[in-house]
Amino acid sequence: MRAAFARTVWQVLEPLHAVTYFAPESREANHAVGMRGFWMGYFATRAAPLGAVAAGVVEAAFFNFHPAMVRRAIPDAWSFATPEAVLRARAEAATAALRRVAPSAADAAAKLVPLLERTVTVADGAGRPLFAANRGLPTPEDPVGALWQAATALREHRGDGHVAVLTAEGLDGCEAHALFAACEGVPTAILRDNRGWSEADWRAATDRLTTRGLLESSGHPTAEGRGLRAHIEARTDALAVWPYHALTQREAAQIPVLLSPLADEVLTSGTIPFPNPMGLPARPTQT
Repeated sequence: MRAAFARTVWQVLEPLHAVTYFAPESREANHAVGMRGFWMGYFATRAAPLGAVAAGVVEAAFFNFHPAMVRRAIPDAWSFATPEAVLRARAEAATAALRRVAPSAADAAAKLVPLLERTVTVADGAGRPLFAANRGLPTPEDPVGALWQAATALREHRGDGHVAVLTAEGLDGCEAHALFAACEGVPTAILRDNRGWSEADWRAATDRLTTRGLLESSGHPTAEGRGLRAHIEARTDALAVWPYHALTQREAAQIPVLLSPLADEVLTSGTIPFPNPMGLPARPTQT
């Protein structure tokens, strides 16, 4: 199975997961459980599978946020709600949101969930804390909830692998964003402001990338910079594709076919903003 298959799946899997950040059901659930503002809700709901962890754990696992941004939410979030309460609210809200914005999810779940859960089961959790924590959660009884949970575990599997590649290449969180923005043409403010980096932080990161020969003095990527970006994405795909080897070629081929209509429903609903700091394209593209 080609590594590019993992990217194809990510492009149609990520929209299903992302409703938990942007859908009104999820924002309202975070508020109801006691979270103070969007970002506390974000950090708490994504970190809750790990338990009531300290800020340093979240900084390390999430990788690309300024530590001060994390510390404005964690560990305070756990004084307002336990991780268990946050997880219940997260699952119920994401399920409701996915049912609303992707009406065909209920029918597709019957075929998708067994395939995705087999993939989750065989995936290697070593060095993947967010994936392993999500895999360890109980499977929701609601089939749409089970679909969302499997999608979430697999996206965290890919994300953990991506962090491993970035750190192996000697990039810190701000540098990773600065290189991505330069190579992909994403507006700087989308990444900088949504990850808590200041303009001074960003300038320092671009200076370091320039010193490494990855950016020109103009801020445009060099050939070496583009090459490193391409290597990072290719290596991320290669690490992410391994769990899908548990499926036959025919079974694996069903996943993007079944997910694509759901992803399109989510994307056309307007729930997810574009551009966004997740790097998700506005429409999934087949490889």
